[in-house]
Amino acid sequence: MGAWDTDAFGNDTACDWAYSLEDTGDLALVESTIDKVLATGSDYLEAPEAEEALAAAEVIARLKGNWGIRTVYTEPVDSWVERTQLKPSSDLARKAHAAIDRILNSPSELLELWEDSEEADAWKQSVSELKSRIKA
Repeated sequence: MGAWDTDAFGNDTACDWAYSLEDTGDLALVESTIDKVLATGSDYLEAPEAEEALAAAEVIARLKGNWGIRTVYTEPVDSWVERTQLKPSSDLARKAHAAIDRILNSPSELLELWEDSEEADAWKQSVSELKSRIKA
């Protein structure tokens, strides 16, 4: 697993996704990223889609004024949030909550990968904390 930290931007996939926000001025990318996870239903959820959805959920939390950890890895998202100052809808926040629930339930590759690590509890706590900052 290419992760170095338990937060949403502690992996290459999420960091790469964050740079894709730069050319957008609305929440279409955020919503489509979350919708990919929800579309899996009970099918196997691949880790990259889950990592991107957690990054998208982090965008929603930040837009709602509930900033998480700010690091060099979050700079693209932080700058975008400060520049756009968009207001996510309650529906989008509910979708983000549902996507997080889906990521935390099998079959989820990201869940499996973290459960095989010594940092599983810390990762789950980080994801739960993110969910609480979204406040649907």
